[in-house]
Amino acid sequence: MPSIHTTATRGSRSARLGLRTTPEQEAVLRRAAALNHKSLTEFVLESACLAAEQTLLDQRLFMVSDGQAATLLELLDRPVEENTGLQDLFAKPAPWNT
Repeated sequence: MPSIHTTATRGSRSARLGLRTTPEQEAVLRRAAALNHKSLTEFVLESACLAAEQTLLDQRLFMVSDGQAATLLELLDRPVEENTGLQDLFAKPAPWNT
C-alpha cells in the first residue's frame, strides 16, 4: 500500500497549508531539501506526512488468532508477581530530575 506522501502529484494538490518558521529553521529545511534534490515544499510535505503516518501507526491494532488471544487473556488474569528489578528502577529518581 503506497503511503500518502508518495501518492499525491503536484497536479492533484488542492489544499493549502501555511506555516511560519524562524530564519534558522528555514535555513535547515532548505539545506536538507537541497541535499535530497527536492523543493522546499516537497521536502516539508513528505517529511510531515512521514511523521504523521508514523504517529498513526503507533496506534497499533494487533490481530491475533483465537488461541493467541486466549493465551494473552490467561497471562493477564494471572496474579501479579513481584518484580524487584522494576521496584528498584522506580525507586531511583529520574535522570532528568537530578
